[in-house]
Amino acid sequence: MSNTNSEWVSNTRRQTKQLAYWTLAWVISVAIASFGPKLLWNFNNTASLISIMLCLLLGAGMIRQNMRYINNLDELQRQINLESLSIALGVGIVGGLCYSLLDISNVIASDAEISYLVILMGVTYLVALVAGQMRYK
Repeated sequence: MSNTNSEWVSNTRRQTKQLAYWTLAWVISVAIASFGPKLLWNFNNTASLISIMLCLLLGAGMIRQNMRYINNLDELQRQINLESLSIALGVGIVGGLCYSLLDISNVIASDAEISYLVILMGVTYLVALVAGQMRYK
């Protein structure tokens, strides 16, 4: 059993590293697609389209790797992740729609920016994940 547990831990670490690499590659591709038009290729549509397609492909790879990672977790860790993801999704949908409504109704002076929603969902997921880990210890 120790050998099997050791293999599982090793596989989990490998899956975690692969997920981190895919996530880093995707984040870099988003930065390039966001800032490249102004800073690198003077709003060339072809270059922008290529960078956005690369972002899409790396994002799909990150999603696939995230599914592998979650499928490799034990039942408790999978449950904690599922709960954390569902909270982040709910906060993202409810918060995002309300944020958009604030913009549409001109309650806020600036335009609603998707980056704030992404940050909100990421922070929500991390907080829920830590809370879930603490709750089940």
